[in-house]
Amino acid sequence: MAKTIRYASGQSSLGPFVAAMSNRGLAMLEFGDMNEVRLQALWTRFPDAEVVEDPEALRETLDLAAELVEHPASGIDLVPDLQGSAFELRVWKALREIPAGTTASYGEIAARLGSPREAREVAEACAANILAIVVPCHRVVKKDGSISGYRWGFARKRTLLAREHRARLLQGATEEPHEFASD
Repeated sequence: MAKTIRYASGQSSLGPFVAAMSNRGLAMLEFGDMNEVRLQALWTRFPDAEVVEDPEALRETLDLAAELVEHPASGIDLVPDLQGSAFELRVWKALREIPAGTTASYGEIAARLGSPREAREVAEACAANILAIVVPCHRVVKKDGSISGYRWGFARKRTLLAREHRARLLQGATEEPHEFASD
């Protein structure tokens, strides 16, 4: 059965973004405008799918995504359609388990996955993520807790982390922000 991937562009407080949905869930959420690179990414991840622009079908998704950008600690859960290697899927699952307002280092994630020497591979999996905020790679930091790179820009990462930290403080959290959820 042929799949259809529907995409549309939206606006957020951190700039334009593109969302794409498969019949299974959110297939892409990236900051920036739709372009050939993003279209190619969809075709690569969904080679048998028809990719069509459909803003009407994604109206609710665009609104939820914009709200998630504004309030990344809100608990809005857009169901992802994750497509990647087995290792990427494991990393992305671990990222989704990091509570909003906290961070984890690449090494901590690698250790949690039973591969403590694969921090670089964790970083590569973060770079391959095309579901901004939904797979919260912005919550990954260097071993010393400092902010490291982010596919969609350092300023966006810093803003998202600050918004989450503020929300966590408003909820009465007293722990340090650098922590990783345990099993």
